[in-house]
Amino acid sequence: MKRTKIAVLVSGGGTNLQAILDASARGELPHAEIALVLSNHKKAYALERAAAAGVPTAVVTKKQAGSQAAFEAAMMAELVKYGIEMIVMAGFMSILTRDFTDQWTERMINIHPSLLPAFGGEGCYGLHVHEMALSRGVKVTGATVHFVNEIPDGGKIIAQKAVNVEPGDTPERLQRRVMEQAEWIILPQAVEQVAAELAHREDDLNV
Repeated sequence: MKRTKIAVLVSGGGTNLQAILDASARGELPHAEIALVLSNHKKAYALERAAAAGVPTAVVTKKQAGSQAAFEAAMMAELVKYGIEMIVMAGFMSILTRDFTDQWTERMINIHPSLLPAFGGEGCYGLHVHEMALSRGVKVTGATVHFVNEIPDGGKIIAQKAVNVEPGDTPERLQRRVMEQAEWIILPQAVEQVAAELAHREDDLNV
């Protein structure tokens, strides 16, 4: 069976990365090979999660690269080095330019902690999203997996899962529930879905 080589891009703790690694260990990602975890922060705990799972890691920082173009070029060099065919952004806190995203059209996905298009776009990330949801008074929130393009949170939606907002919720409590009831479920599912589509596309080309 053809397996799609995947790089997971991370910046912090790596809880969504862990969900992918766990799903892979359970045999739920038959078309996906987690071939690289790449971070833009050398102290990201996600790198330790990757190492514990035996997955190669790389660190590329914008500060070291010196410019956005050099940063993206250095990232691309690592992706090419590991033969990467698909990218999963799992808490990667860096906006990428169209020059980069156009090279990964429908091969690059992201997880966002709201039901897009609600509470999406530049500046909408992490706990800020849940703060906005609570301040707006919504009764239902959730998570979205979408393809990545040059517009922050603007790509075609792959999967969504709703989560109820409960009385007395704090941003932290809501964030945890959205992770447990939505993000950690739909992200691995979407990884396998897209990886399978890419693998089958490759098989069709080779027929």
